[in-house]
Amino acid sequence: MEKIIVVDFGGQYNQLIARRVRDLGVYCEIVPYTIDMAKLAAMQPAGLIFTGGPNSVYLETSPHISDEIFGLNVPILGICYGCQILAYMLGGTVSPAETAAAREYGKTETDYLTGSKLFDEGHGITWMSHGDYISKVPEGFKITAKTPVCPVAAMECDEKRLYGVQFHLEVNHTVGGIDMLRRFLFDVCGCKGEWKMDSFIDTTVAELKRTIGDKGVVLGLSGGVDSSVAAALLSKAVGKQLTCVFVDQGLMRKDEGDMVEQTFTKLFDMNFVRINCQQHFYDCLKGVSDPEQKRKIIGTEFYRVFWDKIRESYGDGFFAQGTIYPDRIESGKGDAAVIKTHHNQVKQPDDIKFLGTIEPLKDLFKDEVRRVGEMLGMILPLVLMFVVFYFLLIRPQKKKDKKVKEMLAALKNGDRVCTIGGIYGTITSIKDDTIELSVGRDNVKLVFARWAIRNVEEVAIENDSEVLN
Repeated sequence: MEKIIVVDFGGQYNQLIARRVRDLGVYCEIVPYTIDMAKLAAMQPAGLIFTGGPNSVYLETSPHISDEIFGLNVPILGICYGCQILAYMLGGTVSPAETAAAREYGKTETDYLTGSKLFDEGHGITWMSHGDYISKVPEGFKITAKTPVCPVAAMECDEKRLYGVQFHLEVNHTVGGIDMLRRFLFDVCGCKGEWKMDSFIDTTVAELKRTIGDKGVVLGLSGGVDSSVAAALLSKAVGKQLTCVFVDQGLMRKDEGDMVEQTFTKLFDMNFVRINCQQHFYDCLKGVSDPEQKRKIIGTEFYRVFWDKIRESYGDGFFAQGTIYPDRIESGKGDAAVIKTHHNQVKQPDDIKFLGTIEPLKDLFKDEVRRVGEMLGMILPLVLMFVVFYFLLIRPQKKKDKKVKEMLAALKNGDRVCTIGGIYGTITSIKDDTIELSVGRDNVKLVFARWAIRNVEEVAIENDSEVLN
């Protein structure tokens, strides 16, 4: 599988860069700048992207990478600090801005010069954020863009397939920035764009079947989108071999635990175990105000209750988690700083031995998990279901409800719709008070109250705040 590696130098946009690459159909991973070169070479990247960062490359304390990286002979795109470190390592000069006017922050008028592989000649708007600048490009490089105060807004060496942009092409503020990234991926690196969610589902289910075989697998289920989608994939792969343990810690909304249980016992082929331990969590959190401490307490106590249940009831097999890619990064994957500790990154008890840990979503971003969930018949986290039920059933009706009623009256068989709980499907039967939907690629038949239906376009608009931009 073709792969682009993002080398992180501490930039705030590292995950965004990786997501942009994946949005273009190319698989991408993030690694720290301290990665061993042999390990990086073993990943066989089609290309590398150096991120930005808050440091000055000419300081000894700043992040630097081994010059062995150029021996990989793969295309490299440097962004912001990544552009400057390319210049610095290859013999160019990076200088501090002497005046405030020479520093660029925000939208910047930029001139694109002739002969670039990444963009056409012309004029455009880019997003800048730098106090240093490249005052001299390395030998063999040509300047391909400039601004009124930045002499090297972009540079490249076609012979060595090395490219650098001082601006952030990954953000929407840079007009045409995604097209520049596309050109690097497809025209320079030769990628084909074969990373698709449908192929991910098929490949993952097949891999889960091979890994698990005839053994059992236990998943800690929270009711959120990550563990829900992980449960759906595992259920599709091994059915009743999966046991989902739902720890109701009393921190959800009223009756939400009941809704989680009802939803998963109806939607999925699995064994469902619920543990009611609300008071225990209340006692542990009493008097605690620090958010990070709360997260650690919840994570630790969740697993303490969970593992106690495992000790009681289950033998050998596999342990599964709904870990996603940002969980690993934010919890300190590699040499990355801890942004926040996720409950599924807390150490497991040493006295419990599984055959292995299965994390089917560990390489996906949240929006990719949502897309997988949609394809499996459920996209929104169950945590949101209760909120929508509450507002629909209890809150006084608003004027927009007239539009909803008109839409419900016009529904017909074959319409593609979505429930207020985030379940997508095609209408197969309509009765006075209920509507039957065919859900997911397996066409599971589910019946919903008529008032629980929304058309896809309206739901997409109402829940736009849930979509990562």
